[in-house]
Amino acid sequence: MKTKTKIIASLAIVVILLLAFFSFHHGQSKDITLGTIGDDEKIWNYIAKSKEAKDEGIHLKVKSFTDGVSLNKATAEGTVDVNAFQSYTYLVAYNDKNPKEQLSLLGTTYLEPMGIYSAKYHALDEIPDGGTIAIADNPANTSRGLKLLASAGLIELKSDFGPLSGTNAIKSNPHNFKFKEIDDTTGPRVIKDNDIDAVLIGNTIAQQGHLNVLKDSLYHEKVDQSTKDNVNILASAKDSKKKAEYKKLLKLYHSKDVQNYIKKQFGGTKVEVDKPVSYLQK
Repeated sequence: MKTKTKIIASLAIVVILLLAFFSFHHGQSKDITLGTIGDDEKIWNYIAKSKEAKDEGIHLKVKSFTDGVSLNKATAEGTVDVNAFQSYTYLVAYNDKNPKEQLSLLGTTYLEPMGIYSAKYHALDEIPDGGTIAIADNPANTSRGLKLLASAGLIELKSDFGPLSGTNAIKSNPHNFKFKEIDDTTGPRVIKDNDIDAVLIGNTIAQQGHLNVLKDSLYHEKVDQSTKDNVNILASAKDSKKKAEYKKLLKLYHSKDVQNYIKKQFGGTKVEVDKPVSYLQK
């Protein structure tokens, strides 16, 4: 009887060890570190705790960063597996400047409109001739901001204006606006500066300053084909071997539960874009 009991006990131990072994390795293969900036951290922490993530067997660790360049470099170097903060244009600009630290596009998440904000004026036509407009100091958002000003009818751009063009590609500036380059993460603070008449701010940063682009901006981007380059995306290191695994995060992001959470949390300012990669690369 004792021998039988020992055999059963031994088998039980073997089963427990095997389950622990496979559970450990299964968990390891699904551990993903995602880097993000600003209020998007709330979204990904919500996803990390979601039933959908558990059902997929994904253990998501969310790390917050303060600037896009350091986050992209961390992703390229592999200390972060996936990042979720940048537009497609920003990614293209980063890859153009960093040929040895390339990133790869995984898929689309949302578009949140960039807006023109002012603490002094309540309408575009109130901004005085010769006024100073604060604009991002990185090529992707500089270009995006200038296109927004052109869409608002404040300036005219040259015919060859591209996704990384700067102020030298302005064809006509009838109001003689001056442009002051700023770190775009400081937009909500700069808006209060006495020498600034208006500021161009992306919605992720605007949210940090408790601004709602749909309610607080003088003018904002319209969600259409002309703004598709500004769609936010997920990115990973170009040479990553786990892209198929990382793309499961897109399924989680676009789930009904997560989308309902985002709409309630951000007042409709993050407009879902669930499109194939080809949509951006056409």
